[in-house]
Amino acid sequence: MVWDSRVDVHVYNQPTDMRKSHDGLAALCRHVIGNDPLGGHVFVFMNKRRDRVKALYWDGTGLCLLYKRLETGQFTNLWDPDQPQRLSTMELRLLIEGAELKGKLPLTPPEFEI
Repeated sequence: MVWDSRVDVHVYNQPTDMRKSHDGLAALCRHVIGNDPLGGHVFVFMNKRRDRVKALYWDGTGLCLLYKRLETGQFTNLWDPDQPQRLSTMELRLLIEGAELKGKLPLTPPEFEI
């Protein structure tokens, strides 16, 4: 799993049933988030207790599913009831490692415009 900084990371903003697999999560991407799961983006889903996270992504040949369960503690709360949230790929790596993402600041500068 190597994502460069150009990959968009979308966080589903509600608890997700972790029994969903590729097809169920891809349906959430299409119909709820409004993005094509085959578009090269990463989609992040978390369960209600926030001790499990899944990331769905297209690697060019098929849908891949990363799944992590924390044995102790919780993943940081990323649910924003107003809108789907986006992360940078570095923030996604920090999330998967179990880091707290408090006071989220952009890790990359805005694009330079001429």
